[in-house]
Amino acid sequence: MHSLDELLKKAEQAHGHMCAGQVLGVRMALLGLRRLGIADPHGADRKRLVTYVEIDRCATDAIALVTGCRLGKRALKFRDWGKMAATFVDVTTGHAVRVVALETSRELAQQLYPNMESKGKQQMMAYRELADEQLFSVQAVRVRVEPAEMPGNKGTRFLCPHCGEGVNFGRFEEVGGERLCLSCARPERRYWIPEAPGGQA
Repeated sequence: MHSLDELLKKAEQAHGHMCAGQVLGVRMALLGLRRLGIADPHGADRKRLVTYVEIDRCATDAIALVTGCRLGKRALKFRDWGKMAATFVDVTTGHAVRVVALETSRELAQQLYPNMESKGKQQMMAYRELADEQLFSVQAVRVRVEPAEMPGNKGTRFLCPHCGEGVNFGRFEEVGGERLCLSCARPERRYWIPEAPGGQA
């Protein structure tokens, strides 16, 4: 495993800038891996880990970098809960830990660096130095990773009879006896709206 400094450099390169969220994400991932006894997430242990992230901010990129878990590998799972938290699951043992950033760490950063001009810089410096217990709460949890959610599972594929689009991994709902893709089953959930002819939505 690389040192904290090495991982922060890699995180900065991958993400495009360094910030307090990147530091938190790297440290959060390192702590989760240590608690699970995963020493080589990019090598020998690469198939052991599934990670759930609960926020789509800078920390998530850092967590992905450290753990090697990616959306495209189906090893990174996103739950849009707006929390600076992540759960690390060892799928070989069933053990899992949920790591949450403590709100009190912001105050500690202010106390450590009161003369620094910005909160972001205070936090960036402090989050490198504070002990794990000052930054995070850690809880052993149980996570049921369904077989269809496991990395490597290709799942079944079907064509939605309404839109004709292919759908993977059983992402459908039964409506009136028909299997429909999620966007046809409940159009109000769509994040997009089809444009009408002439370019008007």
